Amino acid sequence: MNSSMGKNEIGSSSEFEENLSILREINFFSKLPLEMLKVLAYLCTRENYKAGDYLFRQNDDDGQAFYIISGVASLLRGDGGQGVVIQEFAANAFLGGLSLLGNSQRLFSLQARTDMTCLILTRQKFDKTMEKFPGIVPRVLQALVDSISSWEKIFLTKVGKAVIPAGRRLGSVFFRLAHDEAQEHIIQTQKQSGRAQFV
Repeated sequence: MNSSMGKNEIGSSSEFEENLSILREINFFSKLPLEMLKVLAYLCTRENYKAGDYLFRQNDDDGQAFYIISGVASLLRGDGGQGVVIQEFAANAFLGGLSLLGNSQRLFSLQARTDMTCLILTRQKFDKTMEKFPGIVPRVLQALVDSISSWEKIFLTKVGKAVIPAGRRLGSVFFRLAHDEAQEHIIQTQKQSGRAQFV
């Protein structure tokens, strides 16, 4: 074994350990057994993006989940490159977990605002791993329910009762877009009652 081979093996082992550590911290994977997480950590890849690159585009079905290791990305909604920035995501953000579970078009685009490094897992690799661990589906679904519930609680804490009119049309899973619609509803209600207060 030559010294460069030894360094590569050490680097791979270190990256594997980092990947495993990352996956263990993500709520989406929190109910999975360690053996399955080890397989997923091995199958993950790391990709670098330059500022301005798109990680994914609205209406794509790329079947990938992203964990941002470093850098900042903008979540955009809109057509023809004229997207409105909905939110910014930085290191430690996990996006696209639902795309691992089945075919689904992206509702948004994600564009690197700075140079970025991401840990990526594909639907194909996730599916193959799930096949090796029969009976794990209920755990995955419970982790998904826990994640959605946590997200909804955070969202409702941020926007409070103002989201209810918009929420009726969206169903139980809210998007940040509902906040803008709720704000507009508050402004319109205040204008109609003669108490216009702009937030």
